[in-house]
Amino acid sequence: MSKFKKKTKVEVNIPTSALPDIIFMLLFFFMTTTVLRENTMLVDQKIPEATQLQKLEKKTLISYLYVGKPKNTAMYGVEPRIQANDALINTSDIALWVNQEKDKRSESEREMLTISLKADREVKMGPISDIQFELREVDARRVLYASVGKLD
Repeated sequence: MSKFKKKTKVEVNIPTSALPDIIFMLLFFFMTTTVLRENTMLVDQKIPEATQLQKLEKKTLISYLYVGKPKNTAMYGVEPRIQANDALINTSDIALWVNQEKDKRSESEREMLTISLKADREVKMGPISDIQFELREVDARRVLYASVGKLD
C-alpha cells in the first residue's frame, strides 16, 4: 500500500499595507470637493437673471445681505426682511453690521469691502433703496447686485 501525503493548508493573505494610503486619498478628495454652507437661509431667494455679468476675483472681501420674504411667516410676517450673517436685521441696523464687517477685515482691506445684495426678484424697490441709503450713510459704496446665470 502506498502512503498518501497530507496536503498542507495554503494561507492566502491579502496585503493591507496600502489601505491607509487609499483611505487618506479618499478623505482628502472629499475634503477638497465638499462645499460647506456658510449661512442658514432665513429668507426665500429667487435671484433674478442678468444680461451682463462680471466675475469677482477676491471673494474674501465680500459680505452678503439677503433680502426676501421670510421662510417663517408665522413669526416674521410676509413683508420682505434683510438677513445678514444668520440673523434678520432692520434697515437701521445695517450701519452697525457694516462696521462689524469692516472690523473683521485687516486695515488695508476695510476700504475694499464689497456688499453683495442678493434680493429676491419679487421684492419691491422701496426696501432696496432704503438699504442703498443706509449703505451710503456708512460710506459702503462698493455694492454688488447678485444675479443668476446669463440670459440668452
